[in-house]
Amino acid sequence: MKKLRFLVSLTNNDNDYQIEQASATEEAARRLSVSAQVIYAGNDAITQSTQLLQAIQANAQERPDAILFEPVGSTALPQVARAAVTAGIGWAVLNREASYVSELRLLKKAPVFTISADHVEIGRIQGRQFAAFLPKGGGLLYIQGPTENSAAKERTLGMQETKPSNIHVTLLKGQWTEESSQRSVRSWLKLTTSQKAAIDVVGAQDDSMAMGARKAFQELSETEQERWLKLPFTGCDGLPKTGQAWVRSGILAATIHVPPNTGQAIEMLVQAIQQKKPFPERALTTAVSIPSLQELKSR
Repeated sequence: MKKLRFLVSLTNNDNDYQIEQASATEEAARRLSVSAQVIYAGNDAITQSTQLLQAIQANAQERPDAILFEPVGSTALPQVARAAVTAGIGWAVLNREASYVSELRLLKKAPVFTISADHVEIGRIQGRQFAAFLPKGGGLLYIQGPTENSAAKERTLGMQETKPSNIHVTLLKGQWTEESSQRSVRSWLKLTTSQKAAIDVVGAQDDSMAMGARKAFQELSETEQERWLKLPFTGCDGLPKTGQAWVRSGILAATIHVPPNTGQAIEMLVQAIQQKKPFPERALTTAVSIPSLQELKSR
């Protein structure tokens, strides 16, 4: 039987979740005896599109059997997706909805599906965490992912849905990396409004951005550092070696475990291509609060 070849396109290699996605890819490839190449888009949608088109347009011997990709930009590259499926290449969209999936599945030329965390629910969990930290209300400094990213928007939507109305949000933006969050917080601290802001919790949409915020506060004077670093910092992704470890050490007060999904996607593709098993149009993973919401409330 032919050894299947997969191409996995991730947004960057400077984010703990993306690094875990790459690790999950390698583990699944070994376990399922397939070949999997991981490439990174450097947080650039044009780079990602170009990389994928090059793979799709390669000669038949070099083309992957399927592409798994986590979109950088505001769309899930519909034209690239159609080119892939038309060429008989499977297409799995990670952590993003893609309206074109139903249409491409009708072509029946290759397996097509999305697999994602429920980002609205992740946001809801964050909102409940903030409520546990601030039972009487207060101020939240919230670091969101890229504006054009649907996962970031959905997490914000879910958070706004469950946070109490007496928690007031100051919203900053990052690029899913520690450095981008550090720059964003650093810029905000230069504003006069930041000096007057009453902030009681610092929350970020991923753990690396929460750590970037901490680093920005560590650049301040000793007195100012003490003011900011005593606040609870929360993140998201909750991977064992990063977010969960930071919660255990007290660097983060809470996180949300979002399991990587490249391994599950590869398994679905192998079953669809080799075993002709039916597969859903949309698969979801389950996120959980760390510590549990009940434990946070009891504190």
